[in-house]
Parts: sequence; structure tokens; C-alpha cells
Amino acid sequence: MTKRVYVKKHIKGSITLIAVCDENILGKTFRDGVLKIEVKHSFYGGELRPIDDELFELLDSANIVNMVGKEIVEEAIRRGFVPRSGVLIIGGVPHVQIVKL
Repeated sequence: MTKRVYVKKHIKGSITLIAVCDENILGKTFRDGVLKIEVKHSFYGGELRPIDDELFELLDSANIVNMVGKEIVEEAIRRGFVPRSGVLIIGGVPHVQIVKL
């Protein structure tokens, strides 16, 4: 079975931010001490898509990428899209932010 993620594109002027999260964590909140991440429908709840080459082409085209979840982050590491050292774990869930300058 193909693993899927929610993908939502946010555009403000010339900046494109893409938020992506694993299918099973949308709407949940994760905490670790003072760190907290809310996987809100309003920010992440866009189109449900498979984790595939087309998704990573879309992510590569963004100025900013915000991803959360074990499935999407592990695939991003496997593809060399992000280094493992760039992953923050909050409440047991991996989170990555990428900003292209």
C-alpha cells in the first residue's frame, strides 16, 4: 500500500511554502518539554497525495518546506532531501523545516 501525506501550498508574494504531514497525524498535537507542534488542518490539511517522485519535485520547487511525521521525514532522509542531523524530534515525531535562501 502506498503511503500518503497531506500537502498544502501556501503562497505569499514570491514565497511558496509547502506544508506536508503524514496522513495519520493531521489534527494531532505533540509535546516534548517546552517544544510543541500542532499539526493543524488549516496549515497542513490540503491534498492527500502519495509519497512519490512527483511529491518531491513539488517540495524541491518551494522556498520553504515544513514537514512532520515519520513516513515523510524518513523518505526525505532516504532520498537525500534532508540530513538526519537536521531533524527535530517533538513528542516522538520527526519535524523538519527547510528554507532556501
